[in-house]
Amino acid sequence: MQKEEIFKIVEKQNKWRSECLNLIASENITSPEHDKVYVSDFMHRYAEGLPFKRFYQGATYIDELESKAVELAKDVFHAKYVDLRPISGVMANMAVFSALGDYGSVLLSPGVIGGSHISHEKFGVAGILGLKTEHAIFDKKEYNIDADATIKKIREIKPKIVVLGGSVILFPHPVSELRKVCDEVGAKLIYDAAHVLGLIGGRKFQDPLKEGAEIISSSTHKTFPGPQGGIILSNSDEKTFKKIQSKIFPGLVSNHHLHRIPSMIIATLEIKEFGEDYATQTIKNAKTLGRAMYESGFDVLCPDKDFTESHQILVDVRKNGGGKKVASTLEKANIILNKNILAFDDVNNSDDPSGLRIGVQEMTRYGMKESEMRYIAELMKKIVIEGKNPETVREEVIEFRKKFQKIHYCF
Repeated sequence: MQKEEIFKIVEKQNKWRSECLNLIASENITSPEHDKVYVSDFMHRYAEGLPFKRFYQGATYIDELESKAVELAKDVFHAKYVDLRPISGVMANMAVFSALGDYGSVLLSPGVIGGSHISHEKFGVAGILGLKTEHAIFDKKEYNIDADATIKKIREIKPKIVVLGGSVILFPHPVSELRKVCDEVGAKLIYDAAHVLGLIGGRKFQDPLKEGAEIISSSTHKTFPGPQGGIILSNSDEKTFKKIQSKIFPGLVSNHHLHRIPSMIIATLEIKEFGEDYATQTIKNAKTLGRAMYESGFDVLCPDKDFTESHQILVDVRKNGGGKKVASTLEKANIILNKNILAFDDVNNSDDPSGLRIGVQEMTRYGMKESEMRYIAELMKKIVIEGKNPETVREEVIEFRKKFQKIHYCF
C-alpha cells in the first residue's frame, strides 16, 4: 500500500461521516479550538508520574498544563481529586477496580443486560482482575435499577465494589439510596459516567459525587466532547485516591498521551461555558426523537417516562427484523447507529440483539434541534417501517446534512 492510498482512505472517511447522521451514543465531535491544540510537539513526549514529580526531564510545559487541567476539572465537577492520566474509560475502570478490590472480591453492577459496560463484567476488566461479578436487580419496566431489591441483595452478598452508570443509561441511577447500604457493608460505590459526563458537567443529569458516589470513572469523548481518553474524579479520602493513582502509574499507564491534556482543557472550558445549554438541548432532542419515532410506529422503550432523561433512547426492533438487520440497513442510508442488547435479551445473543441504541449528542453539537429530530424519525420510518430503498433515502440524508457542518456550543 502506498501513502497516497492512505490519504485517500482518510479523505473518504472524512467526507462520508460529514454526510452521515451520526447517532452512535458513544461518540462526539471535537471543536476547531480543541483540534488546534491536539496535534503538537506534546504527542512526541513522555512525562511519567504526576506534575512537578516526573521521572523524565523536559516536562516543564506539560506540568503547567496538566496541573491547570486538573484544577479546572475539579471546579467543573466539584471534585476534591482528579486524575487525567488513564488513556481510556476502560483503563480508568481498571485502575479503580484494581485499587479497591482484591482477587476474588465481589463486584456488583447492573450487568450488560442492565446497561453496564463490558468492563464491569467477568468477560471484561472485572474478570481479568479476578473479581467475582454479581448483578443488581433491574426493573425492566422502569428501565432502571430496582433500589429496594438491590439493597437487599447487597446486604446478602456484601460486595466490595458497587458500580453504577455504564453504557446504557436512560435515567439517573439510585446513587444516594445505594450509598447508605454500601457504607453498611463496607463497599465502595463507583459511578461509571462515560456516557453522561457532559450532562453531569452541564448540571442536567444527576450529580453522582454530590449524591454519594465515592469515585467517578469515565471516558472523555461522549457527551463530554473531548479527546479520546479517560478521567477519574473523587471526593473520597486522600489515601484511597492515592492508591488508585498508584495503579494508574506505574501500574497501567507509562506515558499518558500528553497531547490530550491541552485539548482536555479546551473541552472542559467548553462544558463550563456552554455545558448547561448543550446538555439541555441534548436531552430535549433525545426526548423529541423518541417521541417522534414512537408516533411513527417504532417500539421505543419507556414511553410512559417520556423515553429518556439522557442523550440516549432505546428501540425494540424485533418486529422489524432485529437490531443487526435494522442497523445495517440504516447504515446504507448514511444513518449510523448501533444494535444493542435490551433488558429482556439473552446476554449471549449480542450479535443479533432485539434493540437499537441511539444517541443525539453529536448531532446536537452540530446545531440540530427538535424539528431536525422529527425529520430524522421520518427518514428512519421510510426505511424501516415503509420499506423504502435505503440508497434512495441516502440522498435525502446527504442533502439534509449539508446544512449542519458547523460545530456549536464551543468557542
